[in-house]
Amino acid sequence: MKLFFWFLCFVFTLNVNAQNLKEKADDFYANGNFSKAIETYKSLKNLDDVYDDIAKANIAIGNYGEALVNYEKAIKANTDNLLLQYEFAKLLTKTKNYNEANRLFTNLIVSDSLNPNYYYELGVVLEKQKDTTALLQFNKTFKLDDTHQKAIFKIAKYHLMKRSFIDAHGFIDKGLESYENNVELISLKAQTYYYQEYYTHAVVWFKKLLELGEKSEFIHEKLSLSYAQNSDYEDAIYHRKQALKYNPNDANSMLVIGAYYERLSDFEKAEEYISRALKIKDQSLSDEYQNLGTVLNRQKKYEKAIKTFQKSLKEDPNNLMSEFFLLRTKDEFYADLDSKIKLYEQFIAKHKTSYFVKYAEKRLKELKQEKFLEED
Repeated sequence: MKLFFWFLCFVFTLNVNAQNLKEKADDFYANGNFSKAIETYKSLKNLDDVYDDIAKANIAIGNYGEALVNYEKAIKANTDNLLLQYEFAKLLTKTKNYNEANRLFTNLIVSDSLNPNYYYELGVVLEKQKDTTALLQFNKTFKLDDTHQKAIFKIAKYHLMKRSFIDAHGFIDKGLESYENNVELISLKAQTYYYQEYYTHAVVWFKKLLELGEKSEFIHEKLSLSYAQNSDYEDAIYHRKQALKYNPNDANSMLVIGAYYERLSDFEKAEEYISRALKIKDQSLSDEYQNLGTVLNRQKKYEKAIKTFQKSLKEDPNNLMSEFFLLRTKDEFYADLDSKIKLYEQFIAKHKTSYFVKYAEKRLKELKQEKFLEED
């Protein structure tokens, strides 16, 4: 009898020690000391109940290989535990084991056909596998749970890409009913209005993203473009400058800002940003120099404009518009009538079939009349 009593005490002590070790490991895990948690879990004699804990701790430190191994052990020890299979399948997706993940999620759906997340995760796998039936799984998810934010995003994004704007708005609005601050859906809402060319509405929704702390080059760029479409160039400039902070050497953004300043007749600022862009761009700059020359002309900086148009022609000798603008600028800058007349005669002789010839001929006629009056 005493021997049996001592045996019970011994078993009880072992259980208490095991329980204490498990609690200690759980405490390590809860406090973020994952490696220590793994070490403590592994010190237990019966690991069947902690393989999933070891797997989760390994995921936390980025050791997905060990996590997969321990999930497999956990599932073998707990064959009816669907949650373990679900977590294992998600990790398979994350580690790009798509075929195995597909198989597991399909089996999970057979086991529980009313769980919307199984369909959603299968949809994600199919999407990774470039399988067009992924949308079918997202729609099944939505049918089972019409508040499923991730599925709604996938479906709405599909409709946006297909330019089915009414359907996109419908799903987005449904998702926002249950979670009004879903930034992914708000972004889709803004983009849908943008691609519909409803720029005033697009501005409202892109600004919502900023209010929610979402700041990015994409948001500021789209806000800038939307404001510009409504001729709100000051706001367009502000947001394009914000976008430029993410990519300070973006010459195209500088050119756009320069163009907006030109629309506001702030030619000095237009010159500044176009000039900055030209220093960065390494492709043919003929059009950009032409644009800068036009801005300089608007400021009556004719000498600088002449040099700029000459640079444009050096970049592209066939840029007829720059050649004509150069002619017109010299006309403004030069005082000698004979020199001006000669320049126009040369241009007309060189470009007999050009669209610009009729303007050149008209101006040449005016100059000759002016010379005749002077001589008279």
